[in-house]
Amino acid sequence: MLRQRGFTLVELVMVIVLLGIVATISVQFVTLSTRGALDVSARQQRALQGVVISEQITREIREAFPLTVRENGECLEWQPILGATGYEKLPTGPDFDEVEILPFGTLIPEGARLIVYGYGSSRGDLYGSADPGPVSPPVNEVDPMDTTVTFIGSDQSHRFRERSPEKRIYSVGNRISICQGQGGGDRWLYRYSDYSHGTDQPTANELAGKGSRTREVMSANLVPGSLDLQVQPPSLQRGGVVYFTFELSDPDGDETTEVGQEVQIRNVP
Repeated sequence: MLRQRGFTLVELVMVIVLLGIVATISVQFVTLSTRGALDVSARQQRALQGVVISEQITREIREAFPLTVRENGECLEWQPILGATGYEKLPTGPDFDEVEILPFGTLIPEGARLIVYGYGSSRGDLYGSADPGPVSPPVNEVDPMDTTVTFIGSDQSHRFRERSPEKRIYSVGNRISICQGQGGGDRWLYRYSDYSHGTDQPTANELAGKGSRTREVMSANLVPGSLDLQVQPPSLQRGGVVYFTFELSDPDGDETTEVGQEVQIRNVP
């Protein structure tokens, strides 16, 4: 009669233990591989986010009237150029309410302002409405082929204090600011537009508290206090330079990604 062969209990226990060890190692390997892939994906996402934010800021600054770019430690502010052309005749008396120009070639919306030159003027002059001064009152809408610009309101008048050597005149739009949160203390990066204020640059708290302004979120994961702004104003010999840095944080970890950009403003009047 043949003997029956089989596994002993000890052998079965050893096999189960070995299979458990192999399964544990396999699970750990898969877990570490997955975590590594997720970490790489998060780094790539933050890097892409930093590129998008930097590119948006860079493009907008390069379209700014160079002399209006300024910072106060919390916010970067500027006035965007809507159009540029040459003037034939600046306002003259008795009404001082009309500027004769070459056509802008693009539509200038109602409420825009005109700037002539501006070198030798303070930043306050470029953000104010002194008469005479480099910045005009708001103007009526200007069609692309119009050769005359008038100021809004029948009683508005203005005398330009300076002249451009090449008779250049610019149209600028509403002011724009980029700030980190309220006083630079939180994780939000905001873009503010369509607001008004005096010659002093507003703080992040002042812009956050304004009801008459537009606020757009550019980022929600900045490291608090990481936004650093530096502005080198343009001169007659060179363009302006803006340098900004910020850090983006990983919402699920402690890793951060630092982004820095230097922007040259080449369109010096």
